[in-house]
Amino acid sequence: MKVLAITGGVGGAKLALGLASILGPKELEFVVNTGDDFEHFGLHISPDVDTLLYTLAGLASQDHGWGRSDESWNCLESIRALNGETWFQLGDKDLGLHLTRTQMLRDNHSLTEVIQHLSKCLGVSHRIHPMSDNPVRTIVETTTGDMEFQQYFVKERCEPIVSGFRFAGIDTARPVAQLLDQKFESVIICPSNPFVSVDPILAVPGMRQFLLSLHVPIVAVSPIVQGQALKGPTVKMMSELNFEQSNTQIGRHYEDLLSGLIIDQLDEDSASPIRSLGIEVKVDQTVMKTLEDKTSLARSAIDFAATLIEAC
Repeated sequence: MKVLAITGGVGGAKLALGLASILGPKELEFVVNTGDDFEHFGLHISPDVDTLLYTLAGLASQDHGWGRSDESWNCLESIRALNGETWFQLGDKDLGLHLTRTQMLRDNHSLTEVIQHLSKCLGVSHRIHPMSDNPVRTIVETTTGDMEFQQYFVKERCEPIVSGFRFAGIDTARPVAQLLDQKFESVIICPSNPFVSVDPILAVPGMRQFLLSLHVPIVAVSPIVQGQALKGPTVKMMSELNFEQSNTQIGRHYEDLLSGLIIDQLDEDSASPIRSLGIEVKVDQTVMKTLEDKTSLARSAIDFAATLIEAC
């Protein structure tokens, strides 16, 4: 079975590692959110791409969930001493990747080509597709004004009240050709924030049509357990947007795409309302603390998708 995994953020990268531990490069590819990308000190930063790269390469910081392990911060300390902006923490090793990517983009390499180069250098064998080679920027609309996602997420610590989202540049974006040329037998939506990690991917013109045209099971893993998000501001956003903070709402959010939804064993009582949406449900442990947890949930998602093939 060849699987396409849709991912963004730390939660998505956890399941991505589990999937990559089971499936080889010919059996698994990723499409990752680039709506979080932004420029900082003139550098092109791709937070979700880098989180996935570092995770698959075994270089991710276990303490932070982002950035590289065994990092040093000499450059950041120099910036601080000069009263520069230090709200977005760039480690010394991390800077090397950003400098390389920025120079390659300025030399007219596509983001796809850059990711392929970085993957090869870091020893990542699974193919990672950006959601588009065209720039798209997630704008968080808040009661205190609009702001780019990293400003909201890092600088403002998700404190402003969210009223909506938009994706600047989305109208002219297209999925990368290397993705559209592939055939997949199932699609897994990782437990990423649906609004700012998955929606930007699905909003790229042609992406939903591509996924639906595959006529294969599309399975999502809910990022919510007992009404709480395991990572990030998902539930806070749902509350401020007047959405029910539940697995059922996650099902509704992806309703036109989903064949199945995996929910945590603590939320088994929500299975029936989700099934009433026409979405099959699998109950499992979705909290991923160890590599064994990640691998077990990945296997569960793969097996669940396999049982839904006939329905598609």
